[in-house]
Amino acid sequence: MISTATSPSASPSSSVGSELRRWRELRSLSQLALATQAEVSTRHVSYVENGRSQPTPEMIVRLAEVMRVPMAEQNRLLLAGGFAPRYPHRATDDDALAPVMAGLRSLLDAHAPYPALLLDDHWDIVDANQPVDGLLDGCDPSLLEPPLNVIRLCLHPRGLAPRIRNLPVWRAHLLHQLGRRITHTGGDPALVALRDEVTAYPAGDGPSARPLADPVVPLEIDAGGLVLRFFSVASQIESAADVTLSGLHLETFVPADDRTRQVLSSGREAVDA
Repeated sequence: MISTATSPSASPSSSVGSELRRWRELRSLSQLALATQAEVSTRHVSYVENGRSQPTPEMIVRLAEVMRVPMAEQNRLLLAGGFAPRYPHRATDDDALAPVMAGLRSLLDAHAPYPALLLDDHWDIVDANQPVDGLLDGCDPSLLEPPLNVIRLCLHPRGLAPRIRNLPVWRAHLLHQLGRRITHTGGDPALVALRDEVTAYPAGDGPSARPLADPVVPLEIDAGGLVLRFFSVASQIESAADVTLSGLHLETFVPADDRTRQVLSSGREAVDA
């Protein structure tokens, strides 16, 4: 089903001009900079923002794309301007998305024996490969109920947090990623609420800065008496023309040392090693 839900950050009664101004200020752009990049006059941008000029849907989209406004928010800008949304917003089990979802599932499976997750734009798990299951043993069952949020799961004291050896470092990394996503979405209330929740969890002992000797931020997790070390690689669909697909990202975990690679490649599950 295609959704045309209204925005949590912009109601239909909001003027499209004020919303475009809000996004410009969020992106720290002057009217001149926005006009130059969108190849329109500064006067026109000013008139649109103050309501003296009613922008066409094409102009709304042009300005929004310059400001890197996410697809869902572009739809809401169009609604605020009195126009139909441009991008469909389908459920992940919609038949139209089936070939894409099957392809993403094949990428998850191909990454085994290393963990891989398919996450939505709120870090809720949409799908995961089998190696992920072994890492979740011992987590409070209530945290594993859908929607299963990977940031909450990592930082919750009854989740993975007690087993993450470098919790302060990994926590700082996740909060940085969360902050960037909040900025990108223009202050998505669900993400802000998630940040408020997880920052109240215990931060763990030790410094939160990554050791200079590490070329990446590692996840160091205790699994069956062994410490496994991973770094993560995130990838997205560059050609997405659907709101749901544009918010998905594949989070793959790659061994950060030879011992982790040998343990997982040997065919032993981490929790049984």
